[in-house]
Amino acid sequence: MASSSLPSLTVGYVPGVTPAKWARTWAQRHPDVRLELRAVDAADAVEALRSGAVDVALLRPHADSSGLALIGLYEETTVVVVPTDHLLTADDTVAAADLDDEPVLFPLDDVVGWADMPGVRADHRPETVGDAVELVAAGVGVLVVPQSLARLHHRKDLTYRPIADAPGCPVALAVPAGEQSEPVAEFIGIVRGRKPSSSRGQAEATPKRTAREKTLAKQAARAAAGKVARTPGPTKRGRR
Repeated sequence: MASSSLPSLTVGYVPGVTPAKWARTWAQRHPDVRLELRAVDAADAVEALRSGAVDVALLRPHADSSGLALIGLYEETTVVVVPTDHLLTADDTVAAADLDDEPVLFPLDDVVGWADMPGVRADHRPETVGDAVELVAAGVGVLVVPQSLARLHHRKDLTYRPIADAPGCPVALAVPAGEQSEPVAEFIGIVRGRKPSSSRGQAEATPKRTAREKTLAKQAARAAAGKVARTPGPTKRGRR
């Protein structure tokens, strides 16, 4: 498509979410249209979208999503981050009940949203997940996060274990509610896995045939098949 119809698109994404594969697909389909990837803090993602700082946002759904349309993408495994020598590392996974007596850190930018999270809530609330990771390393408590954030903040003295019976951490594509601009609609299609041949532009470029056109095409095909069937083969000549 021409750059005049799709001038640019700014995609915001929160820590732990990786938009690279969709960006590559966009570059292949729209090499003349600039796509900007912009990292945003989890706490600021919704406001960045509402203010127009980004056109779309890959985020973990927030309680207040008024004015936005959310398209669910996938769910991350919920894990607990602990020191490498912690008792919870004895098995490959843990159960929620294993956290009952553990001091659990709740950063101000918490994205898990587990209403009935087990454990003892720590009195101090660190500003960010990164700050909370530092406190886990200091032995202050444990931290429950999506698996991608545990990987993002990896340290040699820390590890994590999946919580088998914990709710997942959803990731969604958020866009302004209402009619979408062409760039936003195209990006939604890419994220949803729409093939180039099924894009809106392709559909518009190849209009559907009318019933009469279909009937004439069938008649022409039958007529052509009849001519082939009636074509005589080579004549055999007898002996003299």
